[in-house]
Amino acid sequence: MPDPEFETFLKQYPAFALTDSIDRLRTKDYARLDRGEHIYLDYTGGGLYAESQIEQHQKLLRGNVFGNPHSSNPTSLAATELVEGAREYILKFFNADPNEYLAIFTSNASGALKLVGESYPFPNGRYLLTFDNHNSVNGIREFAHARGAQVTYIPVALPDMRVDVSQLDLQLARPSKSGHNLFAYPAQSNFSSVKHPLEWIEKAHAHGWDVLLDAAAYVPTSKLDLSRVKPDFVPVSFYKIFGYPTGLGALIARKKALAKLHRPWFAGGTITVASVQGDKYYLAEGATAFEDGTLDYLNIPAIEIGLRHIDSIGYEIISERVKALTGWLLQNLTQMKHSHGAPLVRLFGPKDTEGRGGAVTVNFYDKNGNAFDHRFIESEANKVNISLRTGCFCNPGAGEIALGISRVELDVCFTRPGHEEHLSIDDFRMCIDGKSSGAVRISVGMVTNFNDVQGFLSFARGLLS
Repeated sequence: MPDPEFETFLKQYPAFALTDSIDRLRTKDYARLDRGEHIYLDYTGGGLYAESQIEQHQKLLRGNVFGNPHSSNPTSLAATELVEGAREYILKFFNADPNEYLAIFTSNASGALKLVGESYPFPNGRYLLTFDNHNSVNGIREFAHARGAQVTYIPVALPDMRVDVSQLDLQLARPSKSGHNLFAYPAQSNFSSVKHPLEWIEKAHAHGWDVLLDAAAYVPTSKLDLSRVKPDFVPVSFYKIFGYPTGLGALIARKKALAKLHRPWFAGGTITVASVQGDKYYLAEGATAFEDGTLDYLNIPAIEIGLRHIDSIGYEIISERVKALTGWLLQNLTQMKHSHGAPLVRLFGPKDTEGRGGAVTVNFYDKNGNAFDHRFIESEANKVNISLRTGCFCNPGAGEIALGISRVELDVCFTRPGHEEHLSIDDFRMCIDGKSSGAVRISVGMVTNFNDVQGFLSFARGLLS
């Protein structure tokens, strides 16, 4: 018997029918979801791997012998060939000209960001970034502060949590004349799912800024074409895109921007020659100079397998599916009201699908307008096998704006006696007593289906009174 709600959904989002290849793929390659009765809605936290990815990787490892790449013996050369093949495929996947860009292997996006932060020539320069940034981007400010650079934040504004463009334009027009300038922002917010304009990249370049584009939350569902936009530094985590392997990411960097970086140390694998008695060393050229020690050469081939898996599905289909399901989720969740008309949720971010990704971040409220603790929502969701995420998602700037936590309140929190060196999350909650300290993020991804969204909406209705 036809599901009337699904028919209504298809009338509103007819292009969803063109994504049915993912439903077939889910049956074959992600069957464990339905077998375990999982409703997985934490795709911004981590993607899910296909069973075929694991099988291909295991087949490769079972059928070959691979050695440490730092040699020219047969097993070393075999590993080197696969590592370099994966490096080339990363550039191909992002449509990056190998004459212009390099792919540097890191442990994750945070590792890629640390490479930039510790090596960027900050003295007498500026570090400009948006309130809406992951903590691994915020953390670069500590390198900037230590080297005497000016650090400036551009705010975001409720309700959509988009950047104040007038302030951005004002700051971009004021680069340091005596130092280097780095502008950092996310292509997609991991808090509100806002997609910030990629056009800012060339706007910043026109004023002499280097641009760090955090693509970690963007590339799981959206194509980043580095032949059309030219950020200088692009950190990515591959598990966010296709689930496996974890512990591997990349810094995709323009060669001319990479030449500005000066590493504060050297390590095994990063040099051509180092001397103890001569007290000298010479860094290797290109990506090798930034890859400390022995690469994870047995797992790196799984990156190419995962990227080919995404290519076989196609970003157009993935994006269309995520857009439709997100639209349905937004529409139905924001319309839920308690018996006397009070809304169940408050949304942090765009209320429609324009200029946003698949994460829907909200807080839930009772009939009297009191917020449910986000930890309670997660606990209740756990009971019915729904995986979502709560907190501030390592994005304190966006969280502070969304939750209405002021600078004055934060100053009080950070200067309270007894918390000079340590402030626990429980201390912080007590400090902002009466305000939410986090939110609930429901994130749709590549293999989400209509039933997953309906299952969550049913859970949400259970909170109505």
